[in-house]
Amino acid sequence: MKIFKIIMLSMIAIGITASLAFAGVGMMEGNVEKGKALFNDPKAFGGSVSCSSCHPDGKGLEKSGMMGKTEWTNPAGKFKSLEEAINACITMANKGKAIDVKSEEMKDMVAYIKSLGMGMKHDMPMKKKEMGY
Repeated sequence: MKIFKIIMLSMIAIGITASLAFAGVGMMEGNVEKGKALFNDPKAFGGSVSCSSCHPDGKGLEKSGMMGKTEWTNPAGKFKSLEEAINACITMANKGKAIDVKSEEMKDMVAYIKSLGMGMKHDMPMKKKEMGY
């Protein structure tokens, strides 16, 4: 009977862990690979240069997709959403046409930009403790 309880509790724990893992994967809307392709395509939005012309391999955008961020700044100004900041870059730097903030293209671009910071430590570095009395 004790073994049965251990097996059941183990199965429940595995189920909860798997559910949380799949929930984390599904939180990001959009397709990262499609977003990356758009990011690297100079003709994607009717423009003349790609996003990667200014941000090779997404450099400088690693913190742009952080959770809890409430303001984005780029040379065109300050924006209240990542989508607005993306459209400003598309229209100003790329000389292209803004895309609908609810479109699949925008979801893909946002997914790619958010992926750039994944694995980054977003917390402040801890101070080194000094040994002493």
